[in-house]
Amino acid sequence: MRRLLAGGILVVMLATALPTEEAAAGSRSVPAPVSAPSAAKVYPNCKALNARYPHGVGKKGARDHVTRSAKPVTTFKVDNTVYAANRKLDRDRDGIACEKR
Repeated sequence: MRRLLAGGILVVMLATALPTEEAAAGSRSVPAPVSAPSAAKVYPNCKALNARYPHGVGKKGARDHVTRSAKPVTTFKVDNTVYAANRKLDRDRDGIACEKR
């Protein structure tokens, strides 16, 4: 770090701002590209989705709609991204695709 006094104002120059011998020679270290997050897999049907998620997949805060004395499914995988990709498989529109007991 260099400090220069120019007209009564303190000027600070950092060494990193100056070109180095490596940069002058053209050999720069380029950071590795950041990989994009992978898209959620779209399943063709509930059989295929249940092979990976046996009790279905739902969005956060979803509750299984049930009739009569049936107990709601609570063991489904909570994953908003996977659910959004497979929302077409949520027949009863309760926020859980392919729920199974």
